[in-house]
Amino acid sequence: FLSGELWLLLSLFPFAPACTVFTNTWAVHIPGGLEEADQVASKHGFINYGHVSKMLYSFILLLQLCTVTWAEQQVSKQRKKRDTYQEPLDPKFKDQWYLYNSNHRDLNAKAAWQLGYTGKGVVVSILDDGIEKNHSDLMENYDPNASYDVNDGDPDPQPRYTQLNDNRHGTRCAGEVAAVANNGICGVGVAYNAKIGGVRMLDGEVTDMVEAQSLSLNPQHIDIYSASWGPEDDGKTVDGPAKLAKEAFLHGVTEGRGGLGSIFVWASGNGGREKDSCNCDGYTNSIYTLSISSSTQNGNVPWYSEACSSTLATTYSSGNLNEKQIVTTDLKSKCTDSHTGTSASAPLAAGIIALALEANKNLTWRDMQHLVVRTSHPAHLLTNDWRTNGVGRKVSHSYGYGLLDARAIVSLAKTWTSVKPQRKCVIPMVCEPRNIGAHLSINMSVDACIGTDSHVTSLEHVQARLTLSYNRRGNLAIHLISPAGTRSTLLHPRPHDYSSEGFNDWAFMTTHSWDENPTGKWTMEIENVAGASDYGKASFSFFLSFILSVNQFIIHPMSCKKQELKSVNSVHLSLQKVKKHGLKGSN
Repeated sequence: FLSGELWLLLSLFPFAPACTVFTNTWAVHIPGGLEEADQVASKHGFINYGHVSKMLYSFILLLQLCTVTWAEQQVSKQRKKRDTYQEPLDPKFKDQWYLYNSNHRDLNAKAAWQLGYTGKGVVVSILDDGIEKNHSDLMENYDPNASYDVNDGDPDPQPRYTQLNDNRHGTRCAGEVAAVANNGICGVGVAYNAKIGGVRMLDGEVTDMVEAQSLSLNPQHIDIYSASWGPEDDGKTVDGPAKLAKEAFLHGVTEGRGGLGSIFVWASGNGGREKDSCNCDGYTNSIYTLSISSSTQNGNVPWYSEACSSTLATTYSSGNLNEKQIVTTDLKSKCTDSHTGTSASAPLAAGIIALALEANKNLTWRDMQHLVVRTSHPAHLLTNDWRTNGVGRKVSHSYGYGLLDARAIVSLAKTWTSVKPQRKCVIPMVCEPRNIGAHLSINMSVDACIGTDSHVTSLEHVQARLTLSYNRRGNLAIHLISPAGTRSTLLHPRPHDYSSEGFNDWAFMTTHSWDENPTGKWTMEIENVAGASDYGKASFSFFLSFILSVNQFIIHPMSCKKQELKSVNSVHLSLQKVKKHGLKGSN
């Protein structure tokens, strides 16, 4: 993801942290190459740990004999009669209510399997605390080329065992995707013939480099990356990917899968009890991730769920004590029926996306988001904020476009024509600072760059990049109204957020205006919900970032003053800050 440039890990002596915790690791950019990097490291007392964007892989030595023209080790293949569909015989399948049940309050997975789609030929990697690769219900589908231990720097992603089973999270997520079918063990994965790998990256110091290495692992082999973690869901944190992770995301969607783009599936967050907003999480709030929320068995908003405008769709997970949870693999080759939180929702979505990729391997990362928007549905999901957007689709801040439907998405995937290349139209909205007061409303007439190569006629994502100072950030609510009248809540009040830091060029994102025409009047509203005693100023601007036939709309804050671009032509250093991540599950 670093365009062929050399990024190295160098270790220095440890030092005592103050409030901000730093590691003894540096990221260094040295255009001279590996030999020069080694010389620089040695001269200054560093240790060179190698190229950041490349992992160490095992190579196979092929021995050719002149008398042998072809050789292949034979494998035992399963062959089944095609007259009937055989339901999985695994003992816990009957408890996997979210895959199939008689009242059809499910993800319609069985119907997709009946069409012949089980994830075959698709590779999924779980970015988490490791994967028990020798688990009896995962072994057959385990893929070492989709796995790595970033924490310890070796190819083995086996989790570290503890008395409290702290590192079971990744193994549980993996089973949801690709637990083997018809082996008499536990249950089945949504894509039970997909290949599954795992990256051990949460069981240690999590830095920008650790995230970047994980997000960029083997992108020509791995199709889907599933992540059920993020910044603290405490209702006061605003955090997201840093420089290297941002580059990894961009490299993934532009270069991954042969240019079709890596697919990143993300859990939307578990901060509901703290009144958190997933739009303050820069991972779920990214246009490059497919953000997934949760519904309980009875179709209610779970107590842990976060509402925000960046969520694209929903799968099932845990709820109240009288509602069932998720069945999956557990440590020490065990099985559990108590996987919970949005941690459990994202892998189910990754599995359904694997079914769609099997139906059409030529889908781009943006195609997949279009398929999700078009085939998800409100179903029986209960909330009071379902609204109809400008193109007639139901959308919610709690559920996005609704419940994923495995059969619907594979059916549409088979005949889908890829969207055209993405276009971006940037239109500044406001430069000079404005006093927010009790309520600030700003209108902007937008022509969507008509008459230029950046002209956009149909939206995908809309980003509002905002810079503001405010004495109590948590008292603010921010709304964006499209020309079609679709009202997106970019930020709802967060009562635990007492910060006076405001927002610094933060990109709020909404998917609620998908397919709308951006031309016309846009309105941004910033509201102080606590009263006139609060004060602050805002400066921001509009960006339209679209595609040709189906486009992306983005609003970003910009300064009226030109910003100086500082560059060092020889060496770039990036000190890595240890980041705290929360698993998006309650266990």
